[in-house]
Amino acid sequence: MTEFFQVIPMVLQAFIKMLINPIFWIVVFFISFQYKRFSKIKKDLFGVKSEPIWQNTLLAAAHGIIGGLIGSFLMIFVGISLSNIGIGFLWVLSLSLMFIHPRFICFAYSGGIIGLSSLIFGWPNVDVPHLIGLVAILHMVEGLLILIGGHLGAMPIYTKDRQGRVVGGFNLQKFWPIPIVGMLLMQMPSSELVQGTVSMPEWWPIIKPAISNLDNAFYLILPVVAALGYGDLAITSTPKEKSKKSALFLTTYSIILLSLAVAASYYAGLAIAAALFSAFGHEWVIKIGRRMEMKGEAIYVAPEEGIMILDVVRGTIASKINLMSGDIIKRINNMNVDSRYDLNLAMDHATVDIFEIECVTRQGKYRRETIKKSYGEPFGIIPVPESYDRPQVEESRGGALTRLFRRFRK
Repeated sequence: MTEFFQVIPMVLQAFIKMLINPIFWIVVFFISFQYKRFSKIKKDLFGVKSEPIWQNTLLAAAHGIIGGLIGSFLMIFVGISLSNIGIGFLWVLSLSLMFIHPRFICFAYSGGIIGLSSLIFGWPNVDVPHLIGLVAILHMVEGLLILIGGHLGAMPIYTKDRQGRVVGGFNLQKFWPIPIVGMLLMQMPSSELVQGTVSMPEWWPIIKPAISNLDNAFYLILPVVAALGYGDLAITSTPKEKSKKSALFLTTYSIILLSLAVAASYYAGLAIAAALFSAFGHEWVIKIGRRMEMKGEAIYVAPEEGIMILDVVRGTIASKINLMSGDIIKRINNMNVDSRYDLNLAMDHATVDIFEIECVTRQGKYRRETIKKSYGEPFGIIPVPESYDRPQVEESRGGALTRLFRRFRK
Protein backbone atom coordinates (compact mmCIF):
# COMPACT_ATOMS: atom_id res chain seq x y z
CA MET A 1 0.00 0.00 0.00
CA THR A 2 3.01 2.33 0.23
CA GLU A 3 2.71 3.00 -3.50
CA PHE A 4 -0.64 4.69 -2.98
CA PHE A 5 0.88 7.13 -0.49
CA GLN A 6 3.16 8.28 -3.31
CA VAL A 7 0.14 8.80 -5.55
CA ILE A 8 -1.77 10.92 -3.02
CA PRO A 9 0.20 14.18 -3.63
CA MET A 10 -0.23 13.75 -7.40
CA VAL A 11 -3.99 13.30 -7.01
CA LEU A 12 -4.30 16.28 -4.65
CA GLN A 13 -2.29 18.48 -6.99
CA ALA A 14 -4.55 17.60 -9.94
CA PHE A 15 -7.61 18.04 -7.74
CA ILE A 16 -6.58 21.55 -6.68
CA LYS A 17 -5.99 22.48 -10.31
CA MET A 18 -9.56 21.46 -11.04
CA LEU A 19 -10.88 23.66 -8.22
CA ILE A 20 -9.28 26.76 -9.71
CA ASN A 21 -10.33 25.81 -13.23
CA PRO A 22 -13.06 28.14 -14.62
CA ILE A 23 -14.98 25.11 -15.91
CA PHE A 24 -15.69 23.97 -12.34
CA TRP A 25 -17.07 27.38 -11.38
CA ILE A 26 -19.13 27.54 -14.56
CA VAL A 27 -20.80 24.31 -13.42
CA VAL A 28 -21.32 25.86 -9.97
CA PHE A 29 -22.84 28.92 -11.65
CA PHE A 30 -25.36 26.82 -13.59
CA ILE A 31 -26.25 24.86 -10.45
CA SER A 32 -26.99 28.16 -8.69
CA PHE A 33 -29.64 28.80 -11.35
CA GLN A 34 -31.35 25.54 -10.37
CA TYR A 35 -31.53 26.62 -6.74
CA LYS A 36 -32.76 30.04 -7.83
CA ARG A 37 -35.54 28.33 -9.77
CA PHE A 38 -36.57 26.26 -6.73
CA SER A 39 -36.58 29.38 -4.57
CA LYS A 40 -38.92 31.09 -7.02
CA ILE A 41 -41.22 28.04 -7.12
CA LYS A 42 -41.43 28.02 -3.31
CA LYS A 43 -42.25 31.72 -3.28
CA ASP A 44 -44.92 31.26 -5.98
CA LEU A 45 -46.52 28.34 -4.14
CA PHE A 46 -46.49 29.63 -0.57
CA GLY A 47 -45.45 33.28 -0.74
CA VAL A 48 -42.31 32.69 1.33
CA LYS A 49 -38.62 32.96 0.56
CA SER A 50 -36.32 29.96 0.67
CA GLU A 51 -32.79 29.91 2.02
CA PRO A 52 -30.38 32.31 0.29
CA ILE A 53 -29.30 31.01 -3.12
CA TRP A 54 -25.61 31.58 -2.38
CA GLN A 55 -25.94 29.50 0.79
CA ASN A 56 -27.44 26.50 -1.03
CA THR A 57 -24.93 26.84 -3.88
CA LEU A 58 -21.83 27.04 -1.66
CA LEU A 59 -23.07 24.15 0.48
CA ALA A 60 -23.64 22.05 -2.65
CA ALA A 61 -20.14 22.98 -3.90
CA ALA A 62 -18.58 22.04 -0.56
CA HIS A 63 -20.35 18.68 -0.51
CA GLY A 64 -19.44 18.13 -4.17
CA ILE A 65 -15.76 18.76 -3.42
CA ILE A 66 -15.85 16.21 -0.60
CA GLY A 67 -17.61 13.67 -2.80
CA GLY A 68 -15.26 14.34 -5.71
CA LEU A 69 -12.18 13.82 -3.56
CA ILE A 70 -13.51 10.51 -2.22
CA GLY A 71 -14.55 9.42 -5.72
CA SER A 72 -11.11 10.31 -7.08
CA PHE A 73 -9.32 8.04 -4.63
CA LEU A 74 -11.85 5.26 -5.26
CA MET A 75 -11.24 5.49 -9.02
CA ILE A 76 -7.46 5.45 -8.51
CA PHE A 77 -7.68 2.53 -6.08
CA VAL A 78 -9.88 0.46 -8.40
CA GLY A 79 -7.87 1.50 -11.45
CA ILE A 80 -10.63 2.82 -13.69
CA SER A 81 -9.35 4.27 -16.95
CA LEU A 82 -11.24 6.90 -18.92
CA SER A 83 -9.36 6.07 -22.12
CA ASN A 84 -11.84 3.86 -23.93
CA ILE A 85 -15.21 4.10 -22.22
CA GLY A 86 -17.08 6.41 -24.59
CA ILE A 87 -17.58 9.50 -22.41
CA GLY A 88 -18.99 11.40 -25.40
CA PHE A 89 -21.51 8.64 -26.12
CA LEU A 90 -22.52 8.65 -22.44
CA TRP A 91 -23.38 12.36 -22.45
CA VAL A 92 -25.19 12.33 -25.80
CA LEU A 93 -27.29 9.28 -24.94
CA SER A 94 -28.10 10.54 -21.43
CA LEU A 95 -29.35 13.86 -22.79
CA SER A 96 -31.36 12.02 -25.46
CA LEU A 97 -32.99 9.68 -22.94
CA MET A 98 -34.09 12.72 -20.92
CA PHE A 99 -36.70 13.40 -23.61
CA ILE A 100 -38.26 10.00 -22.88
CA HIS A 101 -38.29 10.53 -19.10
CA PRO A 102 -36.40 13.05 -16.93
CA ARG A 103 -34.99 10.39 -14.62
CA PHE A 104 -33.23 8.69 -17.56
CA ILE A 105 -30.61 11.48 -17.68
CA CYS A 106 -28.33 9.17 -15.75
CA PHE A 107 -25.17 7.29 -16.65
CA ALA A 108 -26.68 4.09 -15.23
CA TYR A 109 -29.07 3.83 -18.19
CA SER A 110 -26.82 5.22 -20.93
CA GLY A 111 -23.86 3.19 -19.62
CA GLY A 112 -25.89 -0.02 -19.66
CA ILE A 113 -27.22 0.61 -23.18
CA ILE A 114 -23.78 1.51 -24.58
CA GLY A 115 -22.24 -1.53 -22.88
CA LEU A 116 -24.86 -3.87 -24.34
CA SER A 117 -24.52 -2.30 -27.80
CA SER A 118 -20.75 -2.75 -27.68
CA LEU A 119 -21.03 -6.37 -26.58
CA ILE A 120 -23.77 -7.38 -29.02
CA PHE A 121 -23.10 -5.24 -32.11
CA GLY A 122 -19.46 -4.26 -31.55
CA TRP A 123 -20.32 -0.54 -31.68
CA PRO A 124 -19.23 1.62 -30.08
CA ASN A 125 -16.03 -0.20 -29.19
CA VAL A 126 -15.67 0.50 -25.46
CA ASP A 127 -14.08 -1.16 -22.45
CA VAL A 128 -17.31 -2.31 -20.79
CA PRO A 129 -15.90 -3.25 -17.33
CA HIS A 130 -14.26 0.18 -16.96
CA LEU A 131 -17.40 1.91 -18.25
CA ILE A 132 -19.60 0.10 -15.74
CA GLY A 133 -16.98 0.68 -13.02
CA LEU A 134 -17.20 4.43 -13.64
CA VAL A 135 -21.00 4.28 -13.33
CA ALA A 136 -20.67 2.38 -10.04
CA ILE A 137 -18.17 4.84 -8.51
CA LEU A 138 -20.25 7.88 -9.48
CA HIS A 139 -23.35 6.36 -7.91
CA MET A 140 -21.37 5.45 -4.81
CA VAL A 141 -20.41 9.11 -4.48
CA GLU A 142 -24.01 10.11 -5.12
CA GLY A 143 -25.17 7.81 -2.32
CA LEU A 144 -22.75 9.50 0.09
CA LEU A 145 -23.89 12.98 -0.96
CA ILE A 146 -27.56 12.00 -0.55
CA LEU A 147 -26.79 10.74 2.95
CA ILE A 148 -25.05 13.92 4.12
CA GLY A 149 -27.12 16.51 2.29
CA GLY A 150 -29.99 15.04 0.28
CA HIS A 151 -32.56 16.26 2.80
CA LEU A 152 -31.25 19.82 3.13
CA GLY A 153 -33.38 22.52 1.54
CA ALA A 154 -36.26 20.14 0.81
CA MET A 155 -39.17 22.05 -0.74
CA PRO A 156 -42.63 21.62 0.83
CA ILE A 157 -45.37 20.60 -1.59
CA TYR A 158 -48.99 19.45 -1.72
CA THR A 159 -49.41 16.14 -3.55
CA LYS A 160 -51.58 13.00 -3.57
CA ASP A 161 -51.01 9.82 -1.59
CA ARG A 162 -51.97 6.30 -2.68
CA GLN A 163 -55.54 6.86 -1.45
CA GLY A 164 -55.95 9.93 -3.63
CA ARG A 165 -55.95 12.36 -0.72
CA VAL A 166 -54.16 15.69 -0.95
CA VAL A 167 -51.38 15.54 1.62
CA GLY A 168 -48.24 17.43 2.45
CA GLY A 169 -44.81 16.25 1.46
CA PHE A 170 -41.37 17.38 0.39
CA ASN A 171 -39.68 17.52 -2.98
CA LEU A 172 -36.02 16.58 -2.55
CA GLN A 173 -33.93 18.16 -5.30
CA LYS A 174 -30.16 18.49 -5.03
CA PHE A 175 -27.37 19.21 -7.49
CA TRP A 176 -23.65 18.91 -6.82
CA PRO A 177 -20.64 19.99 -8.91
CA ILE A 178 -18.10 17.15 -8.78
CA PRO A 179 -14.40 17.82 -9.42
CA ILE A 180 -12.86 14.39 -9.91
CA VAL A 181 -9.46 12.98 -10.84
CA GLY A 182 -9.49 10.13 -13.35
CA MET A 183 -6.83 8.26 -15.27
CA LEU A 184 -6.00 7.71 -18.92
CA LEU A 185 -4.25 4.51 -19.95
CA MET A 186 -1.30 5.25 -22.25
CA GLN A 187 1.26 3.03 -23.97
CA MET A 188 4.86 3.90 -24.86
CA PRO A 189 7.53 1.94 -26.71
CA SER A 190 9.56 1.87 -23.52
CA SER A 191 8.53 2.60 -19.96
CA GLU A 192 11.91 4.26 -19.42
CA LEU A 193 10.75 7.22 -21.52
CA VAL A 194 8.19 8.18 -18.91
CA GLN A 195 9.46 10.34 -16.07
CA GLY A 196 7.93 10.82 -12.64
CA THR A 197 6.02 7.55 -12.59
CA VAL A 198 5.11 5.45 -9.56
CA SER A 199 5.30 1.66 -9.72
CA MET A 200 2.03 0.16 -8.50
CA PRO A 201 1.62 -3.24 -6.78
CA GLU A 202 1.11 -6.37 -8.87
CA TRP A 203 -2.52 -6.80 -7.87
CA TRP A 204 -3.39 -3.36 -9.23
CA PRO A 205 -5.52 -2.34 -11.12
CA ILE A 206 -8.45 -4.20 -9.60
CA ILE A 207 -10.44 -3.75 -12.83
CA LYS A 208 -8.13 -5.15 -15.48
CA PRO A 209 -7.89 -3.17 -18.75
CA ALA A 210 -8.73 -4.73 -22.10
CA ILE A 211 -5.12 -4.63 -23.36
CA SER A 212 -3.07 -7.74 -22.69
CA ASN A 213 0.41 -6.21 -22.39
CA LEU A 214 0.82 -3.76 -19.50
CA ASP A 215 4.64 -3.80 -19.49
CA ASN A 216 4.91 -0.58 -21.51
CA ALA A 217 1.71 1.00 -20.22
CA PHE A 218 1.25 3.82 -17.76
CA TYR A 219 -1.66 5.87 -16.43
CA LEU A 220 -1.89 9.62 -16.86
CA ILE A 221 -3.76 11.49 -14.11
CA LEU A 222 -6.48 13.69 -15.58
CA PRO A 223 -8.72 16.15 -13.66
CA VAL A 224 -12.29 16.42 -14.96
CA VAL A 225 -15.51 18.02 -13.74
CA ALA A 226 -18.94 16.41 -13.55
CA ALA A 227 -22.29 17.09 -11.92
CA LEU A 228 -24.63 14.83 -9.96
CA GLY A 229 -28.31 15.33 -9.21
CA TYR A 230 -30.86 13.77 -6.89
CA GLY A 231 -34.63 14.01 -6.98
CA ASP A 232 -37.24 12.28 -4.82
CA LEU A 233 -40.49 12.74 -2.90
CA ALA A 234 -40.96 12.32 0.85
CA ILE A 235 -44.61 11.71 1.75
CA THR A 236 -44.72 8.88 4.28
CA SER A 237 -41.33 9.71 5.79
CA THR A 238 -39.42 12.84 6.70
CA PRO A 239 -36.87 14.22 4.21
CA LYS A 240 -34.01 12.99 6.41
CA GLU A 241 -35.47 9.50 6.72
CA LYS A 242 -36.13 9.39 2.97
CA SER A 243 -32.58 10.45 2.07
CA LYS A 244 -31.16 7.76 4.37
CA LYS A 245 -33.23 5.08 2.64
CA SER A 246 -32.28 6.35 -0.81
CA ALA A 247 -28.59 6.45 0.14
CA LEU A 248 -28.73 2.87 1.45
CA PHE A 249 -30.41 1.51 -1.71
CA LEU A 250 -28.06 3.42 -4.02
CA THR A 251 -24.93 2.35 -2.14
CA THR A 252 -26.03 -1.29 -2.22
CA TYR A 253 -26.65 -1.00 -5.96
CA SER A 254 -23.22 0.61 -6.47
CA ILE A 255 -21.36 -2.11 -4.56
CA ILE A 256 -23.07 -4.89 -6.54
CA LEU A 257 -22.44 -3.05 -9.82
CA LEU A 258 -18.77 -2.46 -9.01
CA SER A 259 -18.36 -6.13 -8.09
CA LEU A 260 -19.85 -7.14 -11.45
CA ALA A 261 -17.51 -4.72 -13.26
CA VAL A 262 -14.47 -6.21 -11.51
CA ALA A 263 -15.64 -9.76 -12.27
CA ALA A 264 -16.34 -8.85 -15.92
CA SER A 265 -12.74 -7.66 -16.36
CA TYR A 266 -11.59 -11.23 -15.58
CA TYR A 267 -14.49 -13.19 -17.08
CA ALA A 268 -15.78 -11.59 -20.27
CA GLY A 269 -19.07 -13.49 -20.11
CA LEU A 270 -20.13 -11.46 -17.07
CA ALA A 271 -19.92 -8.17 -18.98
CA ILE A 272 -23.50 -8.59 -20.23
CA ALA A 273 -24.72 -9.13 -16.66
CA ALA A 274 -22.89 -5.96 -15.56
CA ALA A 275 -24.40 -3.88 -18.40
CA LEU A 276 -27.90 -5.22 -17.75
CA PHE A 277 -27.66 -4.59 -14.01
CA SER A 278 -26.42 -1.05 -14.65
CA ALA A 279 -29.78 -0.08 -16.20
CA PHE A 280 -32.28 -2.52 -14.70
CA GLY A 281 -30.70 -2.50 -11.23
CA HIS A 282 -30.98 1.29 -11.11
CA GLU A 283 -34.59 1.11 -12.24
CA TRP A 284 -35.25 -1.47 -9.53
CA VAL A 285 -33.76 0.86 -6.90
CA ILE A 286 -36.11 3.64 -8.01
CA LYS A 287 -39.17 1.38 -8.16
CA ILE A 288 -38.65 -0.26 -4.78
CA GLY A 289 -37.94 3.09 -3.13
CA ARG A 290 -41.10 4.57 -4.59
CA ARG A 291 -43.17 1.50 -3.68
CA MET A 292 -41.97 1.60 -0.07
CA GLU A 293 -42.69 5.31 0.13
CA MET A 294 -46.23 4.99 -1.23
CA LYS A 295 -47.11 1.92 0.86
CA GLY A 296 -46.65 3.81 4.10
CA GLU A 297 -49.09 6.21 5.71
CA ALA A 298 -48.76 9.88 4.84
CA ILE A 299 -47.53 11.80 7.88
CA TYR A 300 -48.28 15.37 6.77
CA VAL A 301 -52.09 15.28 6.91
CA ALA A 302 -54.52 17.66 8.61
CA PRO A 303 -55.28 16.44 12.17
CA GLU A 304 -58.77 16.37 13.65
CA GLU A 305 -57.82 19.15 16.05
CA GLY A 306 -55.18 21.80 15.56
CA ILE A 307 -53.09 22.71 12.53
CA MET A 308 -50.04 20.67 11.56
CA ILE A 309 -46.88 22.40 10.40
CA LEU A 310 -45.49 21.17 7.11
CA ASP A 311 -42.46 23.47 7.06
CA VAL A 312 -41.00 26.39 8.99
CA VAL A 313 -39.52 29.41 7.20
CA ARG A 314 -36.00 30.13 8.37
CA GLY A 315 -35.44 33.42 10.21
CA THR A 316 -39.09 33.91 11.20
CA ILE A 317 -40.75 33.91 14.61
CA ALA A 318 -41.74 30.26 14.25
CA SER A 319 -38.13 29.21 13.63
CA LYS A 320 -36.85 31.31 16.57
CA ILE A 321 -39.05 29.38 19.02
CA ASN A 322 -37.96 26.10 17.39
CA LEU A 323 -41.26 25.01 15.92
CA MET A 324 -40.60 22.00 13.70
CA SER A 325 -42.15 20.18 10.78
CA GLY A 326 -44.80 17.79 12.13
CA ASP A 327 -45.66 19.90 15.20
CA ILE A 328 -49.36 20.61 15.76
CA ILE A 329 -50.46 24.04 16.94
CA LYS A 330 -53.49 23.64 19.22
CA ARG A 331 -54.28 27.10 20.58
CA ILE A 332 -53.13 30.70 20.30
CA ASN A 333 -54.08 32.99 23.21
CA ASN A 334 -56.53 30.31 24.39
CA MET A 335 -58.25 30.32 21.00
CA ASN A 336 -58.58 26.96 19.26
CA VAL A 337 -56.75 26.83 15.93
CA ASP A 338 -58.09 24.18 13.52
CA SER A 339 -57.49 25.81 10.12
CA ARG A 340 -55.49 28.49 8.33
CA TYR A 341 -58.48 30.78 8.76
CA ASP A 342 -58.37 30.28 12.54
CA LEU A 343 -54.63 30.87 12.53
CA ASN A 344 -54.91 34.16 10.62
CA LEU A 345 -57.85 35.23 12.78
CA ALA A 346 -55.91 34.60 15.98
CA MET A 347 -52.83 36.41 14.70
CA ASP A 348 -54.45 39.41 13.01
CA HIS A 349 -57.21 40.24 15.45
CA ALA A 350 -55.31 40.08 18.71
CA THR A 351 -55.45 43.23 20.85
CA VAL A 352 -51.83 42.77 22.02
CA ASP A 353 -48.60 41.81 20.31
CA ILE A 354 -47.81 39.07 22.86
CA PHE A 355 -48.97 35.62 21.80
CA GLU A 356 -49.12 32.42 23.83
CA ILE A 357 -48.85 29.39 21.58
CA GLU A 358 -49.75 25.87 22.69
CA CYS A 359 -48.62 22.99 20.53
CA VAL A 360 -47.81 19.28 20.51
CA THR A 361 -44.53 18.13 18.98
CA ARG A 362 -44.30 15.30 16.49
CA GLN A 363 -42.99 13.16 19.35
CA GLY A 364 -46.19 13.86 21.35
CA LYS A 365 -44.74 16.34 23.88
CA TYR A 366 -46.79 19.36 24.97
CA ARG A 367 -45.20 22.80 24.57
CA ARG A 368 -46.22 26.34 25.48
CA GLU A 369 -44.32 29.30 24.08
CA THR A 370 -44.76 33.06 24.40
CA ILE A 371 -43.73 35.25 21.47
CA LYS A 372 -43.81 38.91 20.55
CA LYS A 373 -45.14 39.60 17.07
CA SER A 374 -45.73 42.95 15.40
CA TYR A 375 -48.83 43.51 13.28
CA GLY A 376 -48.26 42.25 9.74
CA GLU A 377 -45.08 40.39 10.66
CA PRO A 378 -45.23 36.85 9.19
CA PHE A 379 -45.45 33.99 11.67
CA GLY A 380 -43.39 31.77 9.38
CA ILE A 381 -45.11 28.40 9.00
CA ILE A 382 -46.41 26.46 6.00
CA PRO A 383 -49.32 24.28 7.18
CA VAL A 384 -50.34 20.94 5.71
CA PRO A 385 -53.10 21.07 3.07
CA GLU A 386 -56.72 21.30 4.02
CA SER A 387 -59.68 19.56 2.39
CA TYR A 388 -60.16 22.21 -0.33
CA ASP A 389 -56.48 22.40 -1.38
CA ARG A 390 -55.35 20.94 -4.69
CA PRO A 391 -52.11 19.05 -5.38
CA GLN A 392 -49.22 21.13 -6.64
CA VAL A 393 -47.02 18.22 -7.70
CA GLU A 394 -47.93 14.94 -9.38
CA GLU A 395 -45.69 12.15 -10.60
CA SER A 396 -44.08 12.88 -13.96
CA ARG A 397 -45.51 10.77 -16.76
CA GLY A 398 -42.58 11.05 -19.08
CA GLY A 399 -40.50 13.43 -21.13
CA ALA A 400 -41.22 15.39 -24.29
CA LEU A 401 -41.04 12.41 -26.67
CA THR A 402 -43.23 10.26 -24.44
CA ARG A 403 -45.89 12.96 -24.20
CA LEU A 404 -45.70 13.53 -27.97
CA PHE A 405 -46.20 9.81 -28.61
CA ARG A 406 -49.25 9.71 -26.31
CA ARG A 407 -50.71 12.71 -28.09
CA PHE A 408 -50.06 11.14 -31.51
CA ARG A 409 -51.65 7.86 -30.40
CA LYS A 410 -54.77 9.65 -29.22
